[in-house]
Amino acid sequence: MNPTQREITTPSPLLDAHGRLTQVGWVRAALLDCNLEHVAFYPRPLRFLQRFRVKRWDYYGVTTPDRFFSATLADLGYAGQAFVYTVDFATGQHHEETLTIPLARGIALPRNSTAGESVYDDGRMRLRFQAVPGERRLSVAWPNFGGQPLTAEITLRLAPDHESTVVVIPIRGNRFYYNRKVNCLPAAGWLQIGDRRTEITPETCLGNLDWGRGVWEYRSFWVWASASGFLPDGRTVGLNLGFGFGDTSAATENTLILAGRIHKLGQVDFTYDRNDFKRPWRMVSPDGRLDLTFEPFLERVAATNLLVITSEVHQMFGRYRGTAVADDGEQIAIEGLIGFAEEHRAKW
Repeated sequence: MNPTQREITTPSPLLDAHGRLTQVGWVRAALLDCNLEHVAFYPRPLRFLQRFRVKRWDYYGVTTPDRFFSATLADLGYAGQAFVYTVDFATGQHHEETLTIPLARGIALPRNSTAGESVYDDGRMRLRFQAVPGERRLSVAWPNFGGQPLTAEITLRLAPDHESTVVVIPIRGNRFYYNRKVNCLPAAGWLQIGDRRTEITPETCLGNLDWGRGVWEYRSFWVWASASGFLPDGRTVGLNLGFGFGDTSAATENTLILAGRIHKLGQVDFTYDRNDFKRPWRMVSPDGRLDLTFEPFLERVAATNLLVITSEVHQMFGRYRGTAVADDGEQIAIEGLIGFAEEHRAKW
């Protein structure tokens, strides 16, 4: 256990009546009620503008032995986005489709990450994510995905004792970030693009969730690194690492996930080349618990320019190699674990 990281163990509302965070730190499960109706950071005469500053998203990814598939629904206040992308590890080919929706009309996202439905359905295109006890069900239909129809029906198993990386991070002036990330979810189902069908089986395929809610500074920056895979002994192993916005003195989002259990890490120092993201990245903790090299083999760039909202993401897919130390002192050798690392700069 890392003594510099403040663990939250008591359920509570996320915000008090004045829009302040009731607790700050990290959590192994989604204990806090995301009561965004109490958001308060503008002076009272301007409170009607706050809805445009609240950001909400549900991002799912699935890693198979030869590809990565992701689907997202986001409400950014001024606009909503639905997007889907796939990455072929062998060929390096990737494709993405994004639909931008003024004022996020038609996008429904649940209050909390523990239950409910996230959906956008215009009669032709459909993204539906259902959170039910023990499972996450993903249903996607995108009629024109690079000229071919894409459909997916995937179930991610989320056992009651499977732990999450949850952080509550304050940002200046009653702004905040409330985020739940879950790695290494056994995945079952299928993905079909045109005539090509990929069967998804839990013995080889794992899913991850990034569920974010909050109010950021208009100009924001962050780095996120993630992986879900298997060790030679059959145990699942995951990484969730990052830095950027907000005050992380009480808790970072850095974790090793081993067989569904969180092993909390403190500070992790990133070294990478912004002029050449394809060069190897280094991720090292000063306390010696993490020493990783990330070797990219593919770069995905996603850029949005909607005047008031701009975003640029450099997401690198590659392989992690190195060591991580669990809470009990076990040294975990990581060799060739496929995952991603990204830098994101936004005005939103």
